[in-house]
Amino acid sequence: MKTLLRPAVTLFAALTVLTGVVYPLAVTGVAQALFPHQANGSLVMVNGQPVGSALIGQRFSSPGHFWGRPSATGPYPYNAAVSSGSNLGPLNPALTDAVKARVEALRSADPGNDRPVPVDLVTASASGLDPDISLAAAYYQATRVAGTRRLPVGQVTALIERQAERPWLGRLGEPRVNVLELNIALDTDFPNTEW
Repeated sequence: MKTLLRPAVTLFAALTVLTGVVYPLAVTGVAQALFPHQANGSLVMVNGQPVGSALIGQRFSSPGHFWGRPSATGPYPYNAAVSSGSNLGPLNPALTDAVKARVEALRSADPGNDRPVPVDLVTASASGLDPDISLAAAYYQATRVAGTRRLPVGQVTALIERQAERPWLGRLGEPRVNVLELNIALDTDFPNTEW
């Protein structure tokens, strides 16, 4: 029995150290050396302080800021600990009611805007944490943001263009903008305490 048990225990201990200690330390070390920004959560810093992650959406409700995609996480929006979608199917009346309420909220926040509401402003992503919106969603909000901040719309749309992320290699992905980074650029370029 000892001849069978000793090699099994030795192999178990060796594999535990290799896969439970050595491998995680090696992967962490390589990640910190080659990709420190990503390995540390893709934190967005303002004045040396972290204000969020470029990978997790945040709630913005001020009319002077751009708003992101709705979040379906519970018990509060953009809860990274319980990432999930709403799981409501396209024929579910609860989804229809939620979308209608979101469209009405967008219309009441910008009553002069009669353009079609981009779908990503009224539907949650699969994770409920999407940090990006389409360029159409950003341009849709430009008039409201510019009006609230008393800026020419052209300055706000130019900022959107500057912050836009284009498809990788011109083909992979969709044009989009990170809402947190766009709002930080907006506050940095056009600080306005009057609104």
